[in-house]
Amino acid sequence: MATPDKILQKKRRAAADPERPGERCNASAGSWTPVVDRTRCEAERDCTDVCPNDVFEIRRIEPGDFAALGLGTKLKVLAHRRLTAYTPNADACRACGLCVVACPERAISLVRPTSATEPPAA
Repeated sequence: MATPDKILQKKRRAAADPERPGERCNASAGSWTPVVDRTRCEAERDCTDVCPNDVFEIRRIEPGDFAALGLGTKLKVLAHRRLTAYTPNADACRACGLCVVACPERAISLVRPTSATEPPAA
């Protein structure tokens, strides 16, 4: 577990990153969704450390998510104790973008969710 000083350093580094996407925490909650690429996530916990809205949690990968991975990725996930990031509180995301730039594996992206009434993007 990272010390409070290390977590603060991570937050400052992420906040200063010029490539930070999103709306700098100015979006309405739930207007963006963080998406975790399980083929890249190594459960480093940077997302949980920097997220001001407790969107993320690190936990054991769900059996269905694990089954969907390719053999090489399964081996990588096993090497990381079958841990990955999940977003149980995605509806609290305010699109600050800190998670995206803090993730050392670049496994997180921010997307605007489509409503059920919108046609899918082509």
